[in-house]
Amino acid sequence: MPEVEIRNVTKRFGDIIAVDNVSLHVHDREYFALLGPSGCGKTTLLRLIAGLIKPDEGEIYIDGKLVNDVPPEDRGVGFVFQTFALFPHMNVWDNVTYGPRVKGWGEEKAARIAHEALEMVLLHERLDAYPNELSGGMMQRVAVARALCAGAKLLLLDEPLGQLDAKVRNQLRYEIRRMAKDLGLTAIHVTHDQAEAMAISDRIAVMRKGKILQVGTPQELYIKPKHIFVANFIGEANFLEGYVKEIKKNHSIVEIRGGIRIKIADKTFKRGERVVLAVRPETTIIEIGKARENNYINGKIERLRFEGTNVRYEIRLENEDEIVAIRPSMTEEWLDVGEKVVVHLPMNKIYVFPYPSKGLREELSVE
Repeated sequence: MPEVEIRNVTKRFGDIIAVDNVSLHVHDREYFALLGPSGCGKTTLLRLIAGLIKPDEGEIYIDGKLVNDVPPEDRGVGFVFQTFALFPHMNVWDNVTYGPRVKGWGEEKAARIAHEALEMVLLHERLDAYPNELSGGMMQRVAVARALCAGAKLLLLDEPLGQLDAKVRNQLRYEIRRMAKDLGLTAIHVTHDQAEAMAISDRIAVMRKGKILQVGTPQELYIKPKHIFVANFIGEANFLEGYVKEIKKNHSIVEIRGGIRIKIADKTFKRGERVVLAVRPETTIIEIGKARENNYINGKIERLRFEGTNVRYEIRLENEDEIVAIRPSMTEEWLDVGEKVVVHLPMNKIYVFPYPSKGLREELSVE
């Protein structure tokens, strides 16, 4: 089964650098996600791997073979488009067997493979149905079956669930992963949906403006983000700007706006250095009371939103910064809008980043 290796690949469209000197290694039989906002270059990178476009610089290897000049049909890939791209005049059976027939495989072999694929995607009872007679989820499963029947060992999925409703999307994403794993395929899945990527991927590459910012397992990206954008795009984070006030034996002190002092475990920053603190809403603790020491800040609840399993509290701190805290809706008593609270930022739950040269707002922008 194929590994995919990308070495220093760049792709330009006029003055726009869609993929900027990207290097990446996708392992054999791995379910890998390319995650990022619209326009970050993830679909362009997928199309480069498929051979639908050629890189301006760099090399692409599939199963150890340089494929820069190999046409798409000879790369052993199956491409599943966001728009399904089924032939409207063909029924399910004809769509799925199209690849084997074009490749000149015998009728018996083509039929056997098609039956296996359709059984796997649970559509064997709809062989005679045309695309306009199928739901969006069914059409996407037909598209996956068609890619599998073409003999693909590398499955490339470009926003395959983007046009489906939430319930179908949540169900189908696990089905696609299961199919890829059952067949021992290598899969690269493009999405802008962080929940989708984290739910199904072995590893994820977070992209922004044509570059890969970080590669890791969902747990690594969530627990140990190496970039401000990653901390905000994988999950959610509160950000507070400040500078290193003191460096102690076992911790440092950061002073944020209003002279509020925050104790951090990170000691890698120099005294006087500007930094950004990040803390996730679910680890931000709020309680009734008044601030009594470092990492406790007075505030007032300005808004609350019920989100099913959680309640989201939006709080204005005494220094006018805003912060979000999330508490379980079923296990704790709700607080009220206007209520004065103290916000606790646990020292071991705070991420610290150097202050970005272009400013925090620009660093967080998805444009």
